[in-house]
Amino acid sequence: MASRVLDVPRRHLRLVREGERSSSRWRARGRERVRHPTVVLVLLGSTALLTAIGLVMVLSASSVSAYAHYGTSFLFFRRQAGYAVVGALGLFLTSHVRYRAWQRLWVPLMLLTVALLVMVLHPAAGTVAGGSARWIALGPITIQPSEFAKLAMVTFAAAVLVKKWNHLDEPLHLVVPLLLVVGLVCGLILLQPDLGTTVLVAGIVFVVLFTAGVRFRYLLAGLVVGSGLGMALVMSRPYQRVRLLAFLHPWHDPQNTGYQLIQSLIGLGSGGLFGVGLGASRQKWMYTPNAHTDFIFSILGEELGLVGEFVVLLLFGMLVYSGIRIAMSARDTFGRLLAAGITGWLGLQTLVNLGTVTGLLPVTGVPLPLVSFGGSSLIATLAAIGILVNIGRSAAEPVKARANGPPPQKLRPKTKKKTRARR
Repeated sequence: MASRVLDVPRRHLRLVREGERSSSRWRARGRERVRHPTVVLVLLGSTALLTAIGLVMVLSASSVSAYAHYGTSFLFFRRQAGYAVVGALGLFLTSHVRYRAWQRLWVPLMLLTVALLVMVLHPAAGTVAGGSARWIALGPITIQPSEFAKLAMVTFAAAVLVKKWNHLDEPLHLVVPLLLVVGLVCGLILLQPDLGTTVLVAGIVFVVLFTAGVRFRYLLAGLVVGSGLGMALVMSRPYQRVRLLAFLHPWHDPQNTGYQLIQSLIGLGSGGLFGVGLGASRQKWMYTPNAHTDFIFSILGEELGLVGEFVVLLLFGMLVYSGIRIAMSARDTFGRLLAAGITGWLGLQTLVNLGTVTGLLPVTGVPLPLVSFGGSSLIATLAAIGILVNIGRSAAEPVKARANGPPPQKLRPKTKKKTRARR
């Protein structure tokens, strides 16, 4: 054996060593591609920039009202910064948890969500603000269960559709689990009342069903029935009916039902191309209600102008585009449906908020993801983005498997005949 090793020419041994080094470099490149796929970097970059812009705008939009009511201009900013830290930890944790685990965790997550939604409606537990009971107060911290219900509904819909994958053409197999759970959750949210979140939850389930390939006539029938029931419930309450129709003619009652939308449009129109300057908004001086929450985009447009609005819209476009790419490259059906549901959630919520601020949709009280003030919204959104990150990383794992296989060029010293000839 020793003689055979000595008989191998040195140049062949050098080729073998070079092949081993190239194989190790190949594996290193494969691991790097798995850890940092480009689409995940784009997703994380747009998320970080939107969160940073949100912190700056929360400080600017809330400084006047916070000082007037609490004696400090930094109250909401400090809270939002704390929520951002908690949300970042949530993103880190969910990005390191295998997304397939949510296929098993949807049951306890859904039970917890329903329990919290019931607690909100109880006078002893729920906190009423602005005529709605949407929050549970835990000392200085408030929790809005309907924000976490969005994530619960995404995981529930994806898990059920995967389980019923061979029965998508049979309506009864979909109606029984989906209609009962979606109806229960939407009904509890509508009782708060929170029409905007109810529409979003139903829209999220619709996106997941559409992605799964459910027949269009079934989707259309569900859309018509759901819209009819929702409109009937809204029109049965005078307050909701007036608020729903106010966006059509806001100038008919500029001091009451149309006041918020009119002030929002004034803020957007005052910004011009480059804005009046960061922190120089006039609408935040108690003119625009909810300036740091639902209507923060109006203050952003006033201070940063059309250029700032375009940058924010571009970042949201990058975020949604990354989510679509991750959904298309998912390794299995559950990952594809889960990524599509989360992406649809973020895209629909952005469109609803922007439609509200610009007067294209009724005022529904839906925050702008990652930008508006709100701890539950920010934490739930960042945790959902962490799930997208994990799906995107998992989609790159086949590259790692191929890289850890045989090297591109397998070099073997052909010395058998030569050694025999020498002997």
